[in-house]
Parts: sequence; structure tokens; C-alpha cells
Amino acid sequence: MSQVTLRAAEPTKLLIAHGAISNNVAPLWIAKEQGIYRKYGIEAELVFIIAGRAMQAMLAGQVPVGTVGATHVINANTGGGDFTMILGMQNTLDYLFIARPNIKSAEELKGKKVAIGTPSGSASVATYVALDFLGLNPRRDNIVLLGIGGVPERLGALRAGSVEATSLSPEFGQVVVSEGYRVLLNTSKENVPFQSSGLGVPRSLMKTNPQLVENVVKATVEGVAFVHKPSNKEIVLKSLARNLRLSKQEQVENAYQNLVADLPKKPCPTMEGVASVIKLMAQHGLNAKALQVKPEEIADMSYCKRLEDSGFFKSLY
Repeated sequence: MSQVTLRAAEPTKLLIAHGAISNNVAPLWIAKEQGIYRKYGIEAELVFIIAGRAMQAMLAGQVPVGTVGATHVINANTGGGDFTMILGMQNTLDYLFIARPNIKSAEELKGKKVAIGTPSGSASVATYVALDFLGLNPRRDNIVLLGIGGVPERLGALRAGSVEATSLSPEFGQVVVSEGYRVLLNTSKENVPFQSSGLGVPRSLMKTNPQLVENVVKATVEGVAFVHKPSNKEIVLKSLARNLRLSKQEQVENAYQNLVADLPKKPCPTMEGVASVIKLMAQHGLNAKALQVKPEEIADMSYCKRLEDSGFFKSLY
């Protein structure tokens, strides 16, 4: 066998960032743990970099692929980047807006402190949506919004009493609810179309290495299908417990049920969800240039269309 053939058989090393530690990252964890990326010739290394910074790492060319929110793709593109979302892992806003046990109603948040995530991350936008829905206006009602980073930091601030409320994904929200904390709003029940997270890539990579991008897409979609197959439940539960560091069986089961309910079997971004993000970002002053971008500049449906037309989606179920 020639040297060239040998080299061609070696898997491509690929860094894939995920901007949150959340159950919607499960298809990526599964695709790595079950050797699905390898099957497509990819040696995937998954790294957690909090969302805004994950996008910065992608802008700097340090990370070629990432699971990030549409908010970050919009920020990158209005800042001169050229990224697009090619898969949609979460197409609704799925957060619990949670307050300390002493807060009996939304009214009692007036004059208090609320932890948000990175300035325009999905958790922050979820908080704006929740406050809106509950009839609160941070400026008018003297609510101090504190940019406290990731989930562990926001959980810590809530438990320590340095903030009165925050938005958490259900699998972490349920942990504090079991400790007596109060859900003021479950955004998923309000069914806000919202492109929370998806697989983002620079358009330049789609041009220079279309095969690699297609392989990442196919492997990730197979990871999604693996999660959805009831016969794989035990494997998925173990993966969630390990990656989310959940110790109680009931919490792991809840994380699994939420995952299967929210993860689209065809994980495609939705234009409606992207349009909703653009509107919310402009409305809340998170990005003055948000309205300058069109949904089709933020999400690219071509890979999903190809998988649909070729029967790839159908073959997995």
C-alpha cells in the first residue's frame, strides 16, 4: 500500500466547540463516544468554551465547528464574520426562569438582582423574554442584570443569595427546584420560536472542505438518531449522567425525557426561529445591527435539504 493511500485513511482531527454544558450537546457526545465521527473519518475533539467565547475562538480560526446559539452567529456576522448555522439542535426557547424560595411572585423581583449569562447568549435572551412575559422592565423596575457567566456560576450566585433569580436549562433548573426554588416561568410552555443552538461553521470551510462539513453533519445527525432510538436509552442515560455530572437517577431520567422531547429528529434550523432571535436582539438592544441581517444569512438549509432529498434522514429511522 502506498504512503498516499495510508495517509488518506487517517482520520481528520477536528476540534468541535460546544458553548454550553446542556443536554442538547448529547448528539455530539454520543457521536464521539459511539465512534460515529470516526466512521466518517473524523477524529473529533469536543471542547466546552462558554458560548460567546466559543464564537470568538471560531472567529479567530482556532475552532472550525461549534454548537452555538443563533445569537452568537448574528453577533459574529454583524461584526464582519461570515458564519452560518447548518443544523438546529434546539429550535425553541427551553429555559426555566427560577427565583429563590423567598420570592413568591414576579412582582417581588423589582429592585432585585438577576443573573444573566454572557451578554447575548440564549440564557440572557431567555431572561429578557421571561421578564417581558412577566410584565417586568429592568430599567423601569430597577432590576439589576448581572452578567454572571456559565451555569455553575449562575447556580452558585442563586444558592449564595447574591442574586434573586436566573434562567437555567431544565436539567439544571430541576436540581434547584428540588431544593425549594421557585419556577416563575417555563419558556418552553410559551412556545416561543427561537433558534437556541445549532451547528455553526464558517462559510469559508464549506467552500474549501465541503466533504468534511458534510461528514460532520452526517455524523451529528446519526448521533441524533442514536439518541432517539429507545433501544439505546441506557447508553444515552449513562452519557448524560457522565457529561452533565448528574448523580441522581431521577435527574438523569428527566434530562433524557427533556432531550428526547426537544431534540428534532431532523435537526434542521428554522428560519422562523432565527427571525425571532433577530427581532428579540434588536428589541432588547443586544445588537443594534441585528436587523441588518436576514435569517437566510444566519442559517443555511442546503445540507438538510440534501439529507432529505437523498433519503438519508429516512434511512436512520
